[in-house]
Amino acid sequence: MAASAMSWFVNLVTMADVAILWYMLAVNSFFALLLVLAAPQLFSHWRFGSEDVLARSLTSSAVPRVSILVPAHNEAVTIVDSLRALLTLQYPYFEVILVNDGSTDDTMEQLIAAYDLYEVPPAVMRRLHTERVKGYYRSKTWTKLLVVNKLNGGKADSLNVGLDAARFPFVLACDADTLIEPDALLRLARPFLFDQKIAAVGGTIRVVNSCQVEEGRVVDARVDGRWLAGIQTVEYLRAFLFGRLGWNLLGGNLIISGAFGLFRRDYLTEILGYETGTVTEDFELIVRLQRYLKEQGAVAKVVFIPDPVAWTEVPTSIAVLGRQRERWHRGLIATMVAHRRVIFNPRYGATGLIAMPYFLFAELLAPIVEAVGLVITVLCTLAGVLAPRFAFYFFVAAYLYGTLLSLAAILMEEVSFHRYRRPADTLRLVFFAFVEPFGYRQITVWFRLKAFVRYFQGDHSWGRMKREGFGGAVADAPPAAPVTPVPEVRLPPAA
Repeated sequence: MAASAMSWFVNLVTMADVAILWYMLAVNSFFALLLVLAAPQLFSHWRFGSEDVLARSLTSSAVPRVSILVPAHNEAVTIVDSLRALLTLQYPYFEVILVNDGSTDDTMEQLIAAYDLYEVPPAVMRRLHTERVKGYYRSKTWTKLLVVNKLNGGKADSLNVGLDAARFPFVLACDADTLIEPDALLRLARPFLFDQKIAAVGGTIRVVNSCQVEEGRVVDARVDGRWLAGIQTVEYLRAFLFGRLGWNLLGGNLIISGAFGLFRRDYLTEILGYETGTVTEDFELIVRLQRYLKEQGAVAKVVFIPDPVAWTEVPTSIAVLGRQRERWHRGLIATMVAHRRVIFNPRYGATGLIAMPYFLFAELLAPIVEAVGLVITVLCTLAGVLAPRFAFYFFVAAYLYGTLLSLAAILMEEVSFHRYRRPADTLRLVFFAFVEPFGYRQITVWFRLKAFVRYFQGDHSWGRMKREGFGGAVADAPPAAPVTPVPEVRLPPAA
């Protein structure tokens, strides 16, 4: 009887491990497909982004007028440099609307001193419900700048205030700790000149840690030698250079980074702005936008292009990284639940049949599957229940396959944009690609598992973040205002 029970257990464990093994192979093979789809687009954009093409675009009267929206909450460490970079963009028609979201540090004081602000009467038609605005400020030295001071309501609430204040038909959502390259907005706006069927465009985010920054510009790109920041540099290359680029051809792009995305303003106002009941407002916005476009029968699309670049700071401590990744995954859960009707629904085309199922199985459930597979494989191999070759197969499917994809992303960066000029930086990227599966991957799985617990506990907080600043000084950023979840999805009625 005992032998029969043991045989049954071994068979069950073997079947589970085989299923998980095939799951990991399928997920990484889909990543490989995205790589194949991304490669020709990457080189096409690289050639198309030549200086002469950009120069002609700069002088075109058809260049979109853009309102840059910058939510800021306790950003005193980086705000002056970030805003300077925005105000000096190589772009003919734009304004910058910085929304101070109830900062408790001296963010507002620094802005007043650096840009000689003075209060002006409100001249804004309020269409979206937001926290109370305390005042509007103009700069005596920069006519393109508008600063809005408001009560704390969170990032999405601040973006909605910016939407109400925007004067131009296009809006760029940009984080206050993000440095946009001088020609990045021009590159980001370029697709709108050639395709009227585009609703939104996202650009590339790169890691600024250890880079040399002067007056809000990255003048020397470096790879941070600290393992946490270095591995994230590889992550960002993989995610942007072929992860998001590959989705263009599949027609289901669901992510435009909240730190760097350009939108037609009328679409955002039609879907009632950003959702304040989520901690990942950028992902939820694109899902809701894609849903709205399909329900309205619109042919507009959401695309990603690789050559516009913005730089952002990534966490350098495990605690801060954990709060970030847990929040990201908790927001993913909330968005998938809110828009569950889209999943496998042919009405929504590639969004319903490809993108949403992918995010369900390959992103939302991934930490559960990987954790179970890792535990089963290690324990059962040690106990002699599974053959050692199974542990090897699991390692290849789960980790080595992913490492090869990371190396492919590094190669794509080297032969296309080559931002990291020093061979030592390239070697660091390769080193971190091999190091990522050992420790870092398991740590992030744990943080994402915690997200399920906190989600079902009803936790909707952002968590406390620390910024080092572009000059290296550490600043503690208190959490933004808590949010209240939306039960399903907020959309205006279909026409």
